[in-house]
Order: sequence, then structure tokens, then C-alpha cells
Amino acid sequence: MRLGLALGYWGRGPGADHVTLAREAERLGYDSVWTAESWGSDAFTPLTWIAAQTSRIGLGTAVAQMAARSPTTTAMHALTLDHLSGGRMTLGLGLSGPQVVEGWYGRPFPKSPLTATREYVDVVRQVLRREAPVELDGRFHPLPYRGPDATGLGKPLKSITHPLRPTLPVLLGAEGPKNVAQTTRIADGWLPLYWSPTRPEAYGDAVGDLPDGFLVAPMAQVRVCDDVVEGLLPVKAMLGFYIGGMGHAARNFHADLMARMGYEEQARRIQELFLSGRREEAVLAVPDAFADEISLVGPRERIAERLELWRKGPVTDLLAVAPDPQTLRVLAELNS
Repeated sequence: MRLGLALGYWGRGPGADHVTLAREAERLGYDSVWTAESWGSDAFTPLTWIAAQTSRIGLGTAVAQMAARSPTTTAMHALTLDHLSGGRMTLGLGLSGPQVVEGWYGRPFPKSPLTATREYVDVVRQVLRREAPVELDGRFHPLPYRGPDATGLGKPLKSITHPLRPTLPVLLGAEGPKNVAQTTRIADGWLPLYWSPTRPEAYGDAVGDLPDGFLVAPMAQVRVCDDVVEGLLPVKAMLGFYIGGMGHAARNFHADLMARMGYEEQARRIQELFLSGRREEAVLAVPDAFADEISLVGPRERIAERLELWRKGPVTDLLAVAPDPQTLRVLAELNS
């Protein structure tokens, strides 16, 4: 099981220690470093900045949001950074949810998310292969565009730039069983959310029959500390925000996933508290047991014991959300 460093997206401003952590992860032998985006900082610019100040470590987006860019634009970002970094790029994509797609990007959330994702990946693959001009008779991503307001002058185009790697890996963030099953068919890997090494069945039957070479790269908060309960508070804060606020009361993919993992009553309670403005109570309502099973928190010996559970399953890359160089170092030592 390889290790990656997940830096996420910025809060109020740039993470002052992100480059320092990325360099330390590279020095410790970590395989990759990953950035993300929500509705603030983008995923590609910080990753390019890190690429310029490292030399070996792989670079990934976990995730770049599909609604933020057309698939050809995303392919341009990926092939450009792959060239500049000497072939270190991995493209992780996610559909996001209606709240972000319609509220931030001003686009309709696709009525058929599976089809929209499949078309998006198809176009990205065509750009990267550069075998012919890109064409797709698609419902969501048609190329050329021939809608009722089209000029009729559009024509299929092939990338001017020759991609460094036509097989640049494409990973997908997927939560529902149908999405996960499709991911195993059309992508090179999967970026699970809230991965529990003891509950793989929550993601559906496809997890038990993965293709050869398929990557499974979940994120997990990692924290070396003496007090497990205190160490879990940042995990609970993240869960409270995502389960309570990252979606609508009637449609929240994160809350649905938590429910499938055996915490349905608690998930709905977290939503209720968060959406009524009682955010601190929502965080405290996150069960310690749930926060614990999707993270690696506690003294070194406890993390070593729990790390064995992650190694026994299908995980190929553990993307650690680690707050400090000491935690990075301990995790590297335990995984060696």
C-alpha cells in the first residue's frame, strides 16, 4: 500500500505549510500529493506550484470538479501539468452535488449522473489519446456543439499539443454502488469517501471484483496523539460539515453514504442540527465510532495496529490528511 499526502483545498487563504509538507512527504518516500477544490481555490494551480518545488512525487487532483470545466478544458489542464512535471500527473474527477453544481457553477445538475460522468471521461480520454479529432454524440457533452443556438460552424478538433502520456491515469470519486460499479469499468481507479476497512460492502458488490491494476485511493485523516477522543475532533468537524451542510436536506450524497454504513439515524440528526444553525451540536452528534473507523488517530501503537486493517483490503494508496511532519514521518515508518 503506497502513501499519498492529501492537502485538500484552501480555507480563507493559501495553506502556508502545504509546500513544506509536500517536500517532506517526498523526502519520506510518499508516492503522491493531492489537491482539491470546492468553491474557492482551484485544484490545478496549487498542484502546479507544488510540482515546481518537488522533483519525484506524483501529483493528483482529489478531486477536480467536472462542473467547473468542460472535459476538453480539464484534459488541457492535465496534459499541460503532466508535461511540466515530467509525467507525474494523475487526474481525479468528481461530479459534486446539486448544491455546488447549480449554486456555484450555475449549471443544471445532470438528471443522469452516470451518463454525464461516462461522457466526460470519454472526451478526456479522446483528448489524451490524440488519435483523431474529438467527437461525441453526447447528451451532456456533445462535440462539436450542435444545439439550437449553435452557429453550425463548429468542427471536430484534435489537440495541438501532443500529450506526454496518452494513458495518463483517470480516477473518479464515486459514492453510490452504481457509480462505483461504473467507475470500475471506465476509470483507472477510484477515490472513495469515508472508506472503512471493515465495511467495504457499503459501496456495493463491485468492490469485491476489481479489475487488475485498478487503484483504490481513499483519503483518511491521520493524527498521532495521546488522546484519541480529542484527536477525533477534527475528523468529526469535517464530517459534521459534509454530512450536515454539503447538500440539501432532501439530497445529500454524504449523508446517504453514512446511512449505508450503518449510521442512518445519526446522519439524519446531524443534518437536522446543521441545517437549523446548530453547527457545534452537529459536530458533537457525529459518533466517535464512525469518525474512528474512517481515520487513523491515536498513539503510534494504535495507528500501527489499525493500519493492518487498511493493508488487508483493496486499498492501493492511502491518501493521508496529515497535519504535521511528525505524523507524516510516523506513518511512513509504520508502512515501510
